[in-house]
Amino acid sequence: MTRTRVADDAAGSRLDRYLAGLPEIGSRAVAERLLEQRAVLVDGRARQKSHRLAGGEELEFELPEAVRGELEAESLDVPILYEDEHLLVVDKPAGIVVHPAAGHPTGTLVHGLLALGIEGGEEDRPGIVHRLDRDTSGLLVVARTKEVHALLEQLVRERAVTREYLALVVGRPRSRRGTIDASIGRDRHDRLRQSLDTDAPRTAVTHFEVEELLPRHALLRVRLETGRTHQIRVHLAAIDLPLAGDPVYGRPGELGLERQFLHAARLAFTHPVTSETVDVVSPLPADLEAALEEARR
Repeated sequence: MTRTRVADDAAGSRLDRYLAGLPEIGSRAVAERLLEQRAVLVDGRARQKSHRLAGGEELEFELPEAVRGELEAESLDVPILYEDEHLLVVDKPAGIVVHPAAGHPTGTLVHGLLALGIEGGEEDRPGIVHRLDRDTSGLLVVARTKEVHALLEQLVRERAVTREYLALVVGRPRSRRGTIDASIGRDRHDRLRQSLDTDAPRTAVTHFEVEELLPRHALLRVRLETGRTHQIRVHLAAIDLPLAGDPVYGRPGELGLERQFLHAARLAFTHPVTSETVDVVSPLPADLEAALEEARR
């Protein structure tokens, strides 16, 4: 965590512009990304990028360890399930971080994408339109160019991208399908967790339906309407259906799992350039398939 005091002569400055001018950040794109993630506190409170500073406030923020100019291409074995000259859909294995962040300056999906000539997107995360947690496996759409990146981001904002996940939860839902509409944000008491108990709530909507009922578990098909950090994990735990294997919000070690049972199984959208339907599915990886078989027994 970096802490610094706002210069007195910065009174009236916009927060995003002030951050971009700090030597620790040095980039408007990085500053805006931190603000989008509500990773910047002004006197202990998250603020919008247009917030006007008074001078003298204390800033706290988490710094990414790498930006685009410092990134180097790396060889990374990630399956590509759809590809054309405009975009591709990758099937991210569990354990791979999507983009550089604190503690993960190398070996990320972004480093592998650089080897494919990806250019679109933010300077510290080229090609990335949306993300998955490190230990969540499955599908991600990646833009090849800046123009296509902007078009894909617009589809996400308009909620025109179907993102379906398979999630194994501990317990049995009270209904075959449902919607969880509850704002989430950084937890008031633990900044490493997301929570419904937050000072910075952001709208979050998750839809689910039962795919398969098991003796002590249920396999759910979950569809995201919004895409907040840890959204599925937090929402399902909030209705007493914690994810099997989830070390933070659920049941660590359940069914021998070493990670949460959460897999981005389907990604569908209208191609922003060709207008064709792109509909890609990914089967459960071996560790989740083994846990599911154990749950069935």
